[in-house]
Amino acid sequence: MLLTLYFFMPLRGRQFLLVVSTIFALLTFSALSHAQSTDWTKEQLAWRTQHAADLQKPDGWLSLIGLEWLEPGETPLGSAADNKIHLPGSAPTYLAVLKLENGLVQLLAPKGGFPSGLKVDGTAAKEQTLRVDPDHDKFNPRITYGTLNFYVIRRADRFAVRLKDAKSHSLTEFHGLRWYDPDPAYRVTAKWIPYNPAKKVSLVTLVGTSYDQPVPGYAEFTLQGKSYRLEPVLEDPQSTKLFFILKDPTSADQTYPACRFLYTPLPDHGVDHDGELVLDFNHLENPPCAYTPYATCPLPPPGNGLPVALPVGEQRYHK
Repeated sequence: MLLTLYFFMPLRGRQFLLVVSTIFALLTFSALSHAQSTDWTKEQLAWRTQHAADLQKPDGWLSLIGLEWLEPGETPLGSAADNKIHLPGSAPTYLAVLKLENGLVQLLAPKGGFPSGLKVDGTAAKEQTLRVDPDHDKFNPRITYGTLNFYVIRRADRFAVRLKDAKSHSLTEFHGLRWYDPDPAYRVTAKWIPYNPAKKVSLVTLVGTSYDQPVPGYAEFTLQGKSYRLEPVLEDPQSTKLFFILKDPTSADQTYPACRFLYTPLPDHGVDHDGELVLDFNHLENPPCAYTPYATCPLPPPGNGLPVALPVGEQRYHK
């Protein structure tokens, strides 16, 4: 209709119509841009809220109260002073015994038997050999009693007990997280270049161990007019996310000194093919070691130390 009117109007009328149309288009674009900006900001705030909620779960990282390395032989756990691993006073005098022998860890009953209420993955405790996957703890059995939760982890050839308490001081004294302001300039679309076949990298941890992880490719992106690349690891072949461990100059005094983590969706054509993926550095988060001394975090692989500052995402938890 506007096009028809345009051709049958005098010149001055046409000019007026063009001005009106241009203003309408600009207003429409501005409204759409504002709506998109508002939606993006809401998404950022929702992600931050969920991140804080995950940390505060009864078995989240803030619940950690200990990391005890096992020696060969028997290691009793309980609140009595003669236990090798001393538990809070709310725990039974003698809760359980862990026996490390020939690379296997057994759960054994203490003198007097397992206390009522002790469970292994939700089932009443019984003597058994525990599953302990190297460097991955997802499927290791959780042993629970009241607010206590513990499980055995393996780092290289070392075994440890990770202890959690749903009423830990870190949880009850949680004071919130610190963030940079969201900045869409640090949300970039990167080229994905796969490695065929995938290569491996040895990740060193803060406790001095190391473990191998597959690196399916690298992301190449431009920030502030310069090109950079980062290599992620794929923690699980079935994972729907890439895991980037990186460090930038903000670690000197504003962010966690060792590194920060970034999880992203997989590239648009999968990890085996050329494609693109979005790196939203506003989602940079602290590793668990930023909140507790009882975590065993990996450090950035060679090449993932960026020279450009990333003043977005999560800042230091402890000053």
